[in-house]
Amino acid sequence: MTTTIPFPVVDEIARHCHQQAEPETVHIEVHLPGPVDPPRLRKAFTEALGRHPRILMREAAGPWYRRRYTWELTAEPDVAAVRFSGPDGPALAAARRRSLDETPPLTASPPIRLEAVDRAAEGTALVLTVNHTALDGPACLRILATAAELYGGTDNSPTAPPVRPGQPPQSAPGAPGTWSRPARVAPGTPATSVPGNELILTELPLPHRPKGAPYTVNDQLMVATARTLAHWNRDHGAPPRPLRITMPVDDRPRDLTMPIGNGTRLVEVSFTPDELDGADTSALLHRTATRTRALKAVPRPQLGHGAALLTAPVVPVVWRGGLTRAVRRAAAPWTSTTLLSNIGRIPYPLDFGGAAGRARAVWFSAPARLPRGLTVTTASTAGRLHLALRWSRTLLGPDDGARLLDLFAQHLHTTEATAP
Repeated sequence: MTTTIPFPVVDEIARHCHQQAEPETVHIEVHLPGPVDPPRLRKAFTEALGRHPRILMREAAGPWYRRRYTWELTAEPDVAAVRFSGPDGPALAAARRRSLDETPPLTASPPIRLEAVDRAAEGTALVLTVNHTALDGPACLRILATAAELYGGTDNSPTAPPVRPGQPPQSAPGAPGTWSRPARVAPGTPATSVPGNELILTELPLPHRPKGAPYTVNDQLMVATARTLAHWNRDHGAPPRPLRITMPVDDRPRDLTMPIGNGTRLVEVSFTPDELDGADTSALLHRTATRTRALKAVPRPQLGHGAALLTAPVVPVVWRGGLTRAVRRAAAPWTSTTLLSNIGRIPYPLDFGGAAGRARAVWFSAPARLPRGLTVTTASTAGRLHLALRWSRTLLGPDDGARLLDLFAQHLHTTEATAP
């Protein structure tokens, strides 16, 4: 008997709002120091999918009047999920382009693809493409960690998360209300009018944080992101408006019991124009820490209570789809300015053993569909910060991305020169 699972709220909303012109893919890129053996990697990744059967799924067919979309679990992949390319120079750039432009279909199990790019003396790049309707980056990384263990026979159990000093959540005065229309990212100089995403990846030192500081690296990244966009908008003549930054929060375990799917909940961190223009970085970091702690402590549905109402199975799902898209268009002016997704320290060694070795860099990038048009995603490996800027190419161009990267590095550095 075939096992089916109704689409959760997040999956249904994403399914309704999918656009082929601007695919909602999650891109993950892992750099290994050495070469991989293709048959061995294909076998390990396929077996890892079987260890996490929630990813071996496809959208089940059904009549137009059905009240839910459902996932249909499969015993085996419907399609080959692993491909190999290289070692020619443009191979990695082409793999990244495919990851941004080509969404694995929901109609074939699994909705994820892995491309191993041979970079000759530079090792191997593993480029994963995830259909964001089906699962998110941390869930995909869990599957890759299982594949690494099966490939190399090396323990890839997650490390324990850092222990934070317990502090009671507090309200954060001075933040703009969620009913204020937030700033948009000011348009730059796009190189094309064709919809889609562009991407820039870089590596930075992890920002220094004074011992005992009440704020986290995530708070430093939040301040750097907010100040970067305020600086960008000011340079482009945009009137000052409050900034709102969406921040995913993931409370799932990282071991083999981790639920596979879209498991993060979204909260929004607000900033007033005055506090971003001020010079008191220490005070801003403290206020940001208070806000993020308070937001994380409040239980709420993943996309809020409104999304739960939109997905209530009281009418055919295609009717709800039309309503959901209409609501999204109407709410566009109140959509947050940008999204900052900080994966944090990669909890798995991602050690493939032997010649392939242990991951030395891991990047994630989240979709940057308008009206936000820009996302910032960070992760840390081996004491380095791996930053991905991803933007809508009808909003910004490559030179704009490079300028935003420079601004981010500049403002992140200013968060270091402060005392607790």
